[in-house]
Amino acid sequence: MILIIGAGGQVGQELTANLREKHGRDKVVASDIREIEGLDAPFEKLDAMDGSRLREIVDKYGVKEVYHLAALLSATAEKQIKFAWELNMQSLFHVLELAKEKVIDKIFWPSSIAVFGPTTPKQNTPQETVTEPTTVYGISKLAGERWCEYYAKKFGVDVRSIRYPGLIGYKTMPGGGTTDYAVDIYHQALENGSYECFLEEGTYLPMMYMEDAIRATIELMEAAPEKIKVRSSYNLSAISFSPKEVAESIQREIPDFTISYAPDFRQKIAESWPQSINDSKAREDWNWKENYNLDKMSSDMLLHLKAQKGLK
Repeated sequence: MILIIGAGGQVGQELTANLREKHGRDKVVASDIREIEGLDAPFEKLDAMDGSRLREIVDKYGVKEVYHLAALLSATAEKQIKFAWELNMQSLFHVLELAKEKVIDKIFWPSSIAVFGPTTPKQNTPQETVTEPTTVYGISKLAGERWCEYYAKKFGVDVRSIRYPGLIGYKTMPGGGTTDYAVDIYHQALENGSYECFLEEGTYLPMMYMEDAIRATIELMEAAPEKIKVRSSYNLSAISFSPKEVAESIQREIPDFTISYAPDFRQKIAESWPQSINDSKAREDWNWKENYNLDKMSSDMLLHLKAQKGLK
């Protein structure tokens, strides 16, 4: 039995749908702090910081595999510092302890490119490098990586993780991240024909289409334990682009689309992160390979969003 914590988020909703299609709806329990429209039963209301409630759900369903996605993202976390740290860390400990006690067998926990910082090499950032994050989100993710590796080495916990780049998908709206412009820009292109970006036009960031991210997550979890050589978190890469380049990609589909720029506090966050990622370890260890480049992603995003919005 599989439990998804934070199933109402951008990754959670798509991961829930994919795992239910793969294993059967009754084999995947969705949970979130609030009821989510469109998430069918089995569903349980869960505050990820409530360890006793988590254990109750695990016992009720006989859960053996947990995807722990609940977190406060980068831009939102900067406005709620203490709560972000408590949510991101305490909830992880609850899950790691269940695995340490052999109540559950396997954990997926997402890290992020936010673990990197201004002193990290910007180009082709290696798996092992300087990690000096300057955001609350990045600090909590780096701490989480270290705890995951500690529990794996000290207690034999089977925990697996990916450093997600910016994720782009059409099924859910942005959730408070610095890379969210790359989702919102497609919505605005169709609804208004223009977009005002909160990053500068030449700000390169590592990105990934949600289909690739979900597939990578499931492939990592299905890999044989001996193939998982990194127990902190794997670098993962697909595309790197700037706001100007994604706008040009949209203009190939919508020629009249225009973009303007009004950088805000998120610009400094973006500048602290890498521009491209070396994910050779993931490719070597469990055969990761992306399917989507920028133009293929733009075409697919616009196709699905037009259908959602009833546009031709």
